[in-house]
Amino acid sequence: MYKTVTAIILGFTLLSLGAVSLSADPGWIRNPYTAYDRNAYFAATGHGATRREAERSALAALTAGFGQSVQAEFSTLSTYTEAVSRGAVQVSGNTSVQEAIKTSAALDALIGAEIRDVWDSGAGIVYALAVMDKAKTSILYADLIRSNQRVIADLITLSNAEKNSLDGYSRYQLAAVIADVNRTYANILSLTGNTFGIELDSLKNGDDYRLEAAGITRTIPITVLVHNDRSDRIRSAFASVLSAVGFRSGGANSRYVLNVAVTISEAFLPDAARKHAQYVVDANLTDTVEDMVLLPFNINGRETHANFPEAEKRAVAAVEKKIKDNYGQLLSAYLSALPPNR
Repeated sequence: MYKTVTAIILGFTLLSLGAVSLSADPGWIRNPYTAYDRNAYFAATGHGATRREAERSALAALTAGFGQSVQAEFSTLSTYTEAVSRGAVQVSGNTSVQEAIKTSAALDALIGAEIRDVWDSGAGIVYALAVMDKAKTSILYADLIRSNQRVIADLITLSNAEKNSLDGYSRYQLAAVIADVNRTYANILSLTGNTFGIELDSLKNGDDYRLEAAGITRTIPITVLVHNDRSDRIRSAFASVLSAVGFRSGGANSRYVLNVAVTISEAFLPDAARKHAQYVVDANLTDTVEDMVLLPFNINGRETHANFPEAEKRAVAAVEKKIKDNYGQLLSAYLSALPPNR
């Protein structure tokens, strides 16, 4: 589906393994541009107690040189890299390019950055020089932006029924992440001197797609059915979490149903002076159209009091707190990781 990134990129390694020099203090330690032409390269130096520390320091300094707009997006780049790893984003038909992206994230380094030189002072400090070739960087980032634009277009090409579903929601959320990554790539590409005809200002922001995703949640009703919820507090806890994410309560014909089974019983333990309420909650978010469980959720525990009714009340309160503390995070993580099925 996606075009292979230009062949020149294939020789573009993330990290070169040059030998550590023990010669006289090289000039690039104080100014990296004594070794590399500023018009042709981005360059930065770093240092540390070991070669690995020095290389990471140099790569971090190179990133910092692009300003806050790039540094602030590293968490987004990590999310994007994870999507590349699981195949939700196909940046290229060439696996070596995908590996370069994953490796760059593991090193907290920009794609295309490489270590060109390392110098050991002999006094417990190692120095490293990180560079990015502007010509190669412009080719790489232009290709990645175009590839990402194709991925976004494919993600959001949906019928209304497909769009207004949990899968549709996850697609727009993933499109938002990719759009944010493209803005970061665009910031870097703009500094290389060649944008290859890409109109950087026309690229959408991730928030444009997040607004669409928020609109999708308002079209998706989720029915919450709780068995053995005498006070309705468990159902209310789940409903409040779903509402916080943006979903509305569903009726009898909702596609998505959260089936919850609650069991609170007395546990007989050797401590005769106390009463123990054992609770177990199993909740399964199901898709009635596909007839499958999408997201299972289980909590259990025990609360104690001098009498069982009070222990039972404590158990219900503990369940409410765990639902509010944990279910929202689990649901958000599930929706973020939901792989496209097209």
